[in-house]
Amino acid sequence: MSDRQGYKTILKATSLFGGVQVFNIIISLVRSKFIALFIGPTGMGISSLLVATINLVGALTNLGLDRSGVKEIAANGAPECQDDQVETLSVLHTLFWLTSIFGMILLLISAQWISLWVFEDTAYTNAVRGVAIALFFRQMTQGKLTQLQGLRRLGGLAKANLWGNFMALLLTVPLYYFYQFDAIVPAIIIGSLLSFIVTTYIAKRESLHVRLMGINDAWQKGQPMIQLGVMLSLSSIITLVVGYLIQLFISSLGGLGQVGLYNAGFVILNTYVGLVFTAMGTDYFPRLTEVVDQLEKARSAVAAQAFVALVLILPIIVIFLSLAPWIIEVLYTKEFLAIVPMVTWGILGMLFKAVSFSLGYVLIAKGDSNLFLKTTVGFNAILFTLNILGYRFGGLEGLGMSFLVYYIIHLSGISLIVKKRYQLQLPGRFFGLLGLGILCCLAAFGVSFMAPGIGQISLRVLVIAITCLFSLYHLDQKLGLKELFSNQLKRRNGDH
Repeated sequence: MSDRQGYKTILKATSLFGGVQVFNIIISLVRSKFIALFIGPTGMGISSLLVATINLVGALTNLGLDRSGVKEIAANGAPECQDDQVETLSVLHTLFWLTSIFGMILLLISAQWISLWVFEDTAYTNAVRGVAIALFFRQMTQGKLTQLQGLRRLGGLAKANLWGNFMALLLTVPLYYFYQFDAIVPAIIIGSLLSFIVTTYIAKRESLHVRLMGINDAWQKGQPMIQLGVMLSLSSIITLVVGYLIQLFISSLGGLGQVGLYNAGFVILNTYVGLVFTAMGTDYFPRLTEVVDQLEKARSAVAAQAFVALVLILPIIVIFLSLAPWIIEVLYTKEFLAIVPMVTWGILGMLFKAVSFSLGYVLIAKGDSNLFLKTTVGFNAILFTLNILGYRFGGLEGLGMSFLVYYIIHLSGISLIVKKRYQLQLPGRFFGLLGLGILCCLAAFGVSFMAPGIGQISLRVLVIAITCLFSLYHLDQKLGLKELFSNQLKRRNGDH
């Protein structure tokens, strides 16, 4: 594959999976807007902590089947003619039933203790018990999504995600309007139930033939899947635990309103801006895995991915830096303008994350599980410490600063590890490009501190325009955008 073709493959895959993510984000954005309007930061804080509880218990009890299941299904060849694949689907289906029931029971039994620990009050015990039902449906939904992804039924996977989220939006928003705080738990349950119904319907339309097996039979046959899944899920659990503890610390020091504000800022940084990483990761991981043992090809793949990640995310960062107050007010309400400093500092870190994201996948592609686990523990310990110190001494703005410092440390650390361990590093010219990107971000950051007026608006527009042209120029150098658009126009004219 030529270099230009390689870059086109990356951009095409990013556009394909990014499109699905954009629709999901729009739905999430609308939901967050209405929740912010109807229950405010405190209500969002309660909702965030309940959802975080579901996510953590789910990660602890699902045995990592959402990752290992995809690998096992895909490894068994064509689904329409492989008996062993039907068996794998049935084993996975049964294991998801078992882990879903176990997770629900665990949450029901520990509800009072969790309420006391999370909210420092047993008054939320019934709320925790209620979301245990949501946990069951979420786990079962994930089982169906795992099957669709493993079979590469990407159309069905996209429909399940989009329609499940859309139906949940339509039915839960009125609940928040009429019942405000009392709607939090019912909305979480109804949302998860609707996603399960929609996903199950689509899975049947995709002709997924599965059956429930005996518990012992499924457990024995699923051992390879379970063992791999547990190893893969450890890093996710550690990340969730750290995020959970940070929210509890914020709650104890600043109250539920501050938790709601933190989560609103976190969503902007990791969901809206992080869209680029989610879209890229779907294609990048399998592509890197194919060449990771061939040093030159691996270097080329990592460098290409880092380049595309950088030039795509740079305009997004600059636009957010320049228009943060307006964007946050559109996404939420004026009450959430308190997160502007957090987002302004934290979003600078996304530039460094774009590079460390590309390097970090090397450890997973290599299958270096011990090193991957050690780096996960080490980096999460650094993140936790920085976040605690940042919030303790600087509030929400301090949190934003801590994210920036963390991603600089993460890039430095992962670059050193990959170079020492695998003799793999990015070319020197790439860091020149990164340096220019940093200058663009610093210019937008500096302009945001100027006194409001025509001068500031003019400079904001100028910085955004220069950054967009900078990214387009470098994309054109690698992809030949002019030639690409010219060929497209010729084809369309030829068709007419």
